[in-house]
Amino acid sequence: MRKFLVVLDDSRECLNAMRFAAMRASKTGGGVEVLAVIPPEEFNHWIGVGDIMREEARERIEVHYEVFAKWMRDRQGVEPTLVIREGQAVDEIIAQISENNDIGILVLGAGTDGKGPGPLVTQLSRNSGSLSVPITIVPGDMTKERLEAIT
Repeated sequence: MRKFLVVLDDSRECLNAMRFAAMRASKTGGGVEVLAVIPPEEFNHWIGVGDIMREEARERIEVHYEVFAKWMRDRQGVEPTLVIREGQAVDEIIAQISENNDIGILVLGAGTDGKGPGPLVTQLSRNSGSLSVPITIVPGDMTKERLEAIT
């Protein structure tokens, strides 16, 4: 089954990327894989403190993910999967794509703050020639109705 890979983070545009991925997966018989990346600098403390912080980060991610997962299950009939990786976001996204042959499309949300599309879109666009999947960039300010119309 072809999966849409979408990145879970605290950005506003993440919401539209999630919606788009779920709607496309629902209409095409695909799946959604949600990737959350924990940056390594969060754990540069003593070993015990770093372990506690890592576990707290994972718990926050799982709670955040469950909000999206419930919507995907209830509204779109899609059962997403969650993958949590540690490292630099771009490196981990590229690694996830290369390690999972089911991923067919990377879905990213574009920023709306006027400062550009956002760091992930910018960095991954530069690497797009070396990716084995296409990138779909969803405008962060696109309405839910417009998303429904185009998916």
